[in-house]
Amino acid sequence: MTNEEKDTIYIGMDLGTSRTAIAASNGVRECVPSLIGYPKDVVSHKLLKRDVLYGDDVIKHRLSLNVYRPLEHGCIKGTGDHVDIDDAAVEANMDAAHALVKHAIELARPPADALVHCVIGAPAEAEMNNKKALLKAAQEVIDSVMICSEPFAVAYGMDVLTDALVIDIGAGTTDMCRMHGTMPAAEDQSTLGHAGDAIDILLAKLIRKAHPGIDFSDQMLTLAKEQFATVLASADPIKVTWPKKGKPTEIDITDQMREACHSVVPPIVDSLAGLVASFDPEFQAVLRSNVLLGGGGSQIRGLAGAISAYMDEHLGGGNVTQVDEVVYAGANGALKIAQDMPPEYWEQLS
Repeated sequence: MTNEEKDTIYIGMDLGTSRTAIAASNGVRECVPSLIGYPKDVVSHKLLKRDVLYGDDVIKHRLSLNVYRPLEHGCIKGTGDHVDIDDAAVEANMDAAHALVKHAIELARPPADALVHCVIGAPAEAEMNNKKALLKAAQEVIDSVMICSEPFAVAYGMDVLTDALVIDIGAGTTDMCRMHGTMPAAEDQSTLGHAGDAIDILLAKLIRKAHPGIDFSDQMLTLAKEQFATVLASADPIKVTWPKKGKPTEIDITDQMREACHSVVPPIVDSLAGLVASFDPEFQAVLRSNVLLGGGGSQIRGLAGAISAYMDEHLGGGNVTQVDEVVYAGANGALKIAQDMPPEYWEQLS
Protein backbone atom coordinates (compact mmCIF):
# COMPACT_ATOMS: atom_id res chain seq x y z
CA MET A 1 0.00 0.00 0.00
CA THR A 2 1.42 3.42 -0.97
CA ASN A 3 1.49 6.41 1.39
CA GLU A 4 -1.22 8.04 -0.73
CA GLU A 5 -3.53 5.09 -0.01
CA LYS A 6 -2.92 4.91 3.74
CA ASP A 7 -5.09 6.55 6.37
CA THR A 8 -3.50 9.54 8.13
CA ILE A 9 -3.92 10.55 11.75
CA TYR A 10 -2.82 13.97 13.01
CA ILE A 11 -1.67 14.32 16.61
CA GLY A 12 -0.79 17.34 18.69
CA MET A 13 1.50 16.52 21.61
CA ASP A 14 2.39 18.70 24.58
CA LEU A 15 5.46 16.76 25.73
CA GLY A 16 5.87 18.26 29.19
CA THR A 17 8.35 17.82 32.00
CA SER A 18 5.55 16.82 34.37
CA ARG A 19 2.68 15.75 32.10
CA THR A 20 2.23 14.79 28.47
CA ALA A 21 -1.04 15.62 26.73
CA ILE A 22 -2.18 14.54 23.28
CA ALA A 23 -5.08 15.58 21.06
CA ALA A 24 -5.73 13.55 17.91
CA SER A 25 -7.75 14.07 14.75
CA ASN A 26 -9.85 11.00 15.61
CA GLY A 27 -11.18 12.83 18.69
CA VAL A 28 -9.00 11.10 21.28
CA ARG A 29 -7.52 13.26 24.05
CA GLU A 30 -5.36 11.91 26.85
CA CYS A 31 -3.04 13.29 29.53
CA VAL A 32 -0.53 11.25 31.53
CA PRO A 33 2.34 11.98 33.93
CA SER A 34 5.65 12.07 32.01
CA LEU A 35 7.07 9.10 33.90
CA ILE A 36 8.54 5.78 32.79
CA GLY A 37 9.33 2.93 35.19
CA TYR A 38 11.21 -0.35 34.87
CA PRO A 39 11.01 -3.15 37.47
CA LYS A 40 14.01 -3.08 39.80
CA ASP A 41 14.55 -6.82 40.07
CA VAL A 42 13.03 -10.27 39.57
CA VAL A 43 10.67 -9.80 42.52
CA SER A 44 9.25 -6.53 41.25
CA HIS A 45 8.93 -8.00 37.76
CA LYS A 46 7.01 -10.97 39.18
CA LEU A 47 4.75 -8.57 41.09
CA LEU A 48 4.06 -6.18 38.22
CA LYS A 49 4.15 -8.66 35.30
CA ARG A 50 5.31 -5.90 32.94
CA ASP A 51 8.63 -4.80 31.49
CA VAL A 52 7.75 -1.10 31.52
CA LEU A 53 5.14 1.06 33.26
CA TYR A 54 3.84 4.51 32.38
CA GLY A 55 2.32 7.53 34.05
CA ASP A 56 0.02 6.95 37.02
CA ASP A 57 1.12 3.30 37.27
CA VAL A 58 4.67 4.53 37.86
CA ILE A 59 3.51 6.75 40.71
CA LYS A 60 1.52 3.91 42.25
CA HIS A 61 4.36 1.35 42.08
CA ARG A 62 7.37 3.69 42.28
CA LEU A 63 9.00 1.85 45.19
CA SER A 64 9.32 -1.23 42.98
CA LEU A 65 10.66 0.64 39.94
CA ASN A 66 13.64 2.41 38.50
CA VAL A 67 11.81 5.62 37.66
CA TYR A 68 12.69 7.99 34.84
CA ARG A 69 11.35 11.48 34.38
CA PRO A 70 13.19 11.95 31.08
CA LEU A 71 12.37 15.61 30.56
CA GLU A 72 13.99 18.38 32.59
CA HIS A 73 13.63 22.13 32.05
CA GLY A 74 11.67 21.32 28.92
CA CYS A 75 14.33 19.14 27.28
CA ILE A 76 15.46 15.51 27.40
CA LYS A 77 17.94 15.22 30.26
CA GLY A 78 21.50 15.42 29.05
CA THR A 79 20.72 16.85 25.59
CA GLY A 80 21.04 20.54 26.37
CA ASP A 81 24.00 22.51 25.11
CA HIS A 82 25.31 23.14 28.63
CA VAL A 83 24.53 19.84 30.38
CA ASP A 84 27.27 17.47 31.50
CA ILE A 85 26.11 13.98 32.56
CA ASP A 86 27.60 10.62 31.69
CA ASP A 87 26.77 8.91 28.40
CA ALA A 88 24.93 6.03 30.08
CA ALA A 89 22.53 8.43 31.79
CA VAL A 90 21.93 10.32 28.55
CA GLU A 91 21.16 7.06 26.73
CA ALA A 92 18.81 5.93 29.52
CA ASN A 93 16.87 9.18 29.38
CA MET A 94 16.72 9.03 25.58
CA ASP A 95 15.30 5.51 25.80
CA ALA A 96 12.75 6.65 28.39
CA ALA A 97 11.76 9.65 26.25
CA HIS A 98 11.31 7.37 23.25
CA ALA A 99 9.12 5.07 25.35
CA LEU A 100 7.07 8.05 26.53
CA VAL A 101 6.48 9.34 22.99
CA LYS A 102 5.57 5.82 21.83
CA HIS A 103 3.11 5.44 24.71
CA ALA A 104 1.54 8.83 23.95
CA ILE A 105 1.06 7.86 20.31
CA GLU A 106 -0.48 4.53 21.34
CA LEU A 107 -2.94 6.40 23.57
CA ALA A 108 -4.24 8.15 20.45
CA ARG A 109 -5.26 4.73 19.09
CA PRO A 110 -4.13 5.30 15.49
CA PRO A 111 -5.59 2.89 12.90
CA ALA A 112 -3.32 0.01 11.94
CA ASP A 113 -0.83 1.01 9.23
CA ALA A 114 -1.99 4.67 9.37
CA LEU A 115 0.50 7.45 8.72
CA VAL A 116 1.13 9.41 11.92
CA HIS A 117 1.77 13.15 11.53
CA CYS A 118 2.58 14.82 14.84
CA VAL A 119 3.42 18.33 16.06
CA ILE A 120 5.31 18.32 19.37
CA GLY A 121 5.46 21.36 21.62
CA ALA A 122 8.87 22.43 22.93
CA PRO A 123 10.15 25.35 25.02
CA ALA A 124 10.05 28.69 23.22
CA GLU A 125 13.86 28.94 23.17
CA ALA A 126 14.63 25.24 22.80
CA GLU A 127 18.26 24.63 21.90
CA MET A 128 19.11 22.89 18.64
CA ASN A 129 20.51 19.85 20.47
CA ASN A 130 17.21 19.47 22.32
CA LYS A 131 15.16 19.70 19.13
CA LYS A 132 17.33 17.03 17.53
CA ALA A 133 16.89 14.85 20.61
CA LEU A 134 13.11 15.27 20.48
CA LEU A 135 13.11 14.28 16.82
CA LYS A 136 15.27 11.24 17.61
CA ALA A 137 12.89 10.21 20.40
CA ALA A 138 10.03 10.31 17.89
CA GLN A 139 11.69 8.01 15.38
CA GLU A 140 10.07 4.64 14.66
CA VAL A 141 6.64 5.76 15.93
CA ILE A 142 5.96 8.96 13.94
CA ASP A 143 6.08 9.22 10.16
CA SER A 144 6.28 13.02 10.00
CA VAL A 145 7.04 15.42 12.82
CA MET A 146 7.40 19.13 13.47
CA ILE A 147 8.64 20.86 16.63
CA CYS A 148 6.87 24.09 17.57
CA SER A 149 6.96 26.59 20.41
CA GLU A 150 4.59 25.65 23.24
CA PRO A 151 3.12 29.14 23.76
CA PHE A 152 2.73 29.56 19.99
CA ALA A 153 0.72 26.31 19.94
CA VAL A 154 -1.54 27.64 22.70
CA ALA A 155 -2.15 30.88 20.78
CA TYR A 156 -2.67 29.12 17.45
CA GLY A 157 -5.23 26.77 18.94
CA MET A 158 -7.23 29.74 20.19
CA ASP A 159 -6.95 31.65 16.88
CA VAL A 160 -5.07 34.41 18.71
CA LEU A 161 -2.63 35.23 15.94
CA THR A 162 -1.90 38.89 16.64
CA ASP A 163 -1.77 41.57 19.34
CA ALA A 164 -1.14 39.20 22.26
CA LEU A 165 1.45 37.91 24.69
CA VAL A 166 1.16 34.24 25.64
CA ILE A 167 2.57 32.71 28.84
CA ASP A 168 2.83 28.92 29.23
CA ILE A 169 3.87 27.81 32.72
CA GLY A 170 5.00 24.20 32.79
CA ALA A 171 6.96 22.20 35.35
CA GLY A 172 10.39 22.74 33.83
CA THR A 173 10.07 26.07 32.04
CA THR A 174 7.89 29.14 31.70
CA ASP A 175 7.66 30.08 28.04
CA MET A 176 6.45 33.34 26.50
CA CYS A 177 5.61 34.28 22.94
CA ARG A 178 4.69 37.56 21.27
CA MET A 179 1.99 37.19 18.61
CA HIS A 180 1.81 39.82 15.87
CA GLY A 181 0.31 38.18 12.81
CA THR A 182 3.33 36.19 11.60
CA MET A 183 5.28 33.10 12.59
CA PRO A 184 7.16 34.14 15.75
CA ALA A 185 10.90 34.70 15.37
CA ALA A 186 13.53 34.12 18.06
CA GLU A 187 13.19 37.71 19.31
CA ASP A 188 9.45 37.15 19.83
CA GLN A 189 10.00 34.38 22.38
CA SER A 190 11.47 33.89 25.82
CA THR A 191 12.05 30.93 28.16
CA LEU A 192 12.55 31.02 31.93
CA GLY A 193 13.79 28.21 34.13
CA HIS A 194 11.54 29.40 36.98
CA ALA A 195 8.39 27.26 36.74
CA GLY A 196 6.52 24.52 38.57
CA ASP A 197 9.58 22.56 39.70
CA ALA A 198 11.12 25.74 41.11
CA ILE A 199 7.93 26.35 43.08
CA ASP A 200 8.18 22.83 44.52
CA ILE A 201 11.80 23.34 45.57
CA LEU A 202 11.04 26.65 47.28
CA LEU A 203 7.87 25.29 48.90
CA ALA A 204 9.77 22.35 50.41
CA LYS A 205 12.46 24.70 51.74
CA LEU A 206 9.91 27.06 53.31
CA ILE A 207 7.91 24.24 54.92
CA ARG A 208 11.00 22.61 56.42
CA LYS A 209 12.07 25.97 57.84
CA ALA A 210 8.63 26.71 59.33
CA HIS A 211 8.01 23.16 60.59
CA PRO A 212 11.32 21.53 61.62
CA GLY A 213 11.21 17.74 61.72
CA ILE A 214 8.18 17.35 59.47
CA ASP A 215 8.61 14.58 56.93
CA PHE A 216 7.17 14.43 53.42
CA SER A 217 7.95 12.99 50.00
CA ASP A 218 8.11 14.78 46.66
CA GLN A 219 4.79 13.17 45.72
CA MET A 220 3.11 14.40 48.93
CA LEU A 221 4.35 17.91 48.22
CA THR A 222 3.13 17.76 44.62
CA LEU A 223 -0.32 16.57 45.68
CA ALA A 224 -0.58 19.40 48.21
CA LYS A 225 0.40 21.96 45.59
CA GLU A 226 -2.02 20.60 43.02
CA GLN A 227 -4.84 20.74 45.56
CA PHE A 228 -4.13 24.03 47.32
CA ALA A 229 -1.85 26.20 45.14
CA THR A 230 -2.79 29.87 45.56
CA VAL A 231 -1.41 33.40 45.69
CA LEU A 232 -4.59 34.87 47.20
CA ALA A 233 -4.25 36.70 50.51
CA SER A 234 -7.85 35.71 51.26
CA ALA A 235 -7.24 31.99 50.79
CA ASP A 236 -8.65 29.59 53.37
CA PRO A 237 -6.08 28.05 55.72
CA ILE A 238 -4.13 25.25 54.07
CA LYS A 239 -3.55 22.36 56.45
CA VAL A 240 -1.96 18.98 55.77
CA THR A 241 -1.28 16.00 57.98
CA TRP A 242 2.22 14.69 57.49
CA PRO A 243 4.44 12.55 59.76
CA LYS A 244 6.83 13.95 62.34
CA LYS A 245 9.04 11.25 63.84
CA GLY A 246 6.50 8.74 62.52
CA LYS A 247 3.48 10.45 64.14
CA PRO A 248 0.80 12.04 61.89
CA THR A 249 0.94 15.76 62.59
CA GLU A 250 -1.29 18.53 61.24
CA ILE A 251 0.57 21.65 60.06
CA ASP A 252 -0.52 24.92 58.46
CA ILE A 253 1.32 25.69 55.20
CA THR A 254 -0.79 28.63 54.01
CA ASP A 255 1.96 31.27 54.09
CA GLN A 256 4.54 28.95 52.58
CA MET A 257 2.23 27.95 49.71
CA ARG A 258 1.36 31.55 48.93
CA GLU A 259 4.99 32.71 48.97
CA ALA A 260 6.25 29.83 46.82
CA CYS A 261 3.50 30.23 44.22
CA HIS A 262 3.98 34.00 44.02
CA SER A 263 7.70 33.54 43.37
CA VAL A 264 7.02 33.03 39.64
CA VAL A 265 5.37 36.44 39.23
CA PRO A 266 8.38 38.85 39.25
CA PRO A 267 10.50 36.88 36.73
CA ILE A 268 7.50 36.45 34.43
CA VAL A 269 6.77 40.17 34.41
CA ASP A 270 10.46 41.00 33.94
CA SER A 271 10.52 38.76 30.85
CA LEU A 272 7.25 40.22 29.56
CA ALA A 273 8.77 43.68 29.95
CA GLY A 274 11.58 42.70 27.61
CA LEU A 275 9.13 41.43 24.98
CA VAL A 276 7.06 44.61 25.26
CA ALA A 277 9.97 47.07 25.28
CA SER A 278 11.57 45.54 22.17
CA PHE A 279 8.32 45.78 20.18
CA ASP A 280 6.98 48.60 18.01
CA PRO A 281 6.11 51.34 20.54
CA GLU A 282 2.79 52.05 18.82
CA PHE A 283 1.57 48.53 19.65
CA GLN A 284 3.06 48.03 23.12
CA ALA A 285 -0.13 49.03 24.96
CA VAL A 286 -2.12 46.49 22.94
CA LEU A 287 0.28 43.71 23.92
CA ARG A 288 0.10 44.61 27.62
CA SER A 289 -3.69 44.56 27.54
CA ASN A 290 -3.96 41.08 26.01
CA VAL A 291 -1.86 38.55 27.95
CA LEU A 292 -2.97 34.91 27.87
CA LEU A 293 -1.94 32.57 30.67
CA GLY A 294 -1.73 28.81 30.04
CA GLY A 295 0.11 25.69 31.14
CA GLY A 296 -0.36 23.63 34.27
CA GLY A 297 1.05 26.42 36.45
CA SER A 298 -1.75 28.75 35.37
CA GLN A 299 -4.08 26.77 37.63
CA ILE A 300 -2.61 28.47 40.70
CA ARG A 301 -5.55 30.33 42.20
CA GLY A 302 -5.34 34.08 41.72
CA LEU A 303 -2.21 33.93 39.53
CA ALA A 304 -3.65 35.81 36.56
CA GLY A 305 -4.71 38.64 38.86
CA ALA A 306 -1.33 38.66 40.61
CA ILE A 307 0.53 38.99 37.31
CA SER A 308 -1.85 41.77 36.21
CA ALA A 309 -1.26 43.64 39.47
CA TYR A 310 2.51 43.28 39.18
CA MET A 311 2.33 44.51 35.57
CA ASP A 312 0.32 47.54 36.73
CA GLU A 313 3.02 48.34 39.28
CA HIS A 314 6.12 47.67 37.19
CA LEU A 315 5.02 47.86 33.55
CA GLY A 316 2.41 50.60 33.51
CA GLY A 317 -0.57 48.30 33.09
CA GLY A 318 -1.58 44.84 32.03
CA ASN A 319 -4.50 42.49 31.67
CA VAL A 320 -3.99 38.74 32.07
CA THR A 321 -6.61 36.10 31.23
CA GLN A 322 -6.35 32.36 31.86
CA VAL A 323 -6.87 30.25 28.73
CA ASP A 324 -9.66 27.71 28.43
CA GLU A 325 -8.88 24.00 28.74
CA VAL A 326 -5.54 24.51 30.45
CA VAL A 327 -4.56 20.84 30.34
CA TYR A 328 -5.13 20.45 26.61
CA ALA A 329 -4.59 23.99 25.26
CA GLY A 330 -1.07 23.20 23.98
CA ALA A 331 -2.03 19.83 22.50
CA ASN A 332 -5.15 21.30 20.88
CA GLY A 333 -3.06 24.01 19.25
CA ALA A 334 -0.40 21.55 18.11
CA LEU A 335 -3.12 19.41 16.51
CA LYS A 336 -4.49 22.43 14.68
CA ILE A 337 -1.00 23.28 13.42
CA ALA A 338 -0.56 19.68 12.24
CA GLN A 339 -3.78 19.86 10.26
CA ASP A 340 -3.08 23.34 8.81
CA MET A 341 0.62 23.33 7.93
CA PRO A 342 1.68 22.59 4.31
CA PRO A 343 3.94 19.58 3.61
CA GLU A 344 7.16 21.61 3.23
CA TYR A 345 7.07 22.51 6.94
CA TRP A 346 7.33 18.88 8.01
CA GLU A 347 10.58 17.07 8.58
CA GLN A 348 10.35 13.50 7.33
CA LEU A 349 11.58 10.77 9.62
CA SER A 350 12.99 7.56 8.16
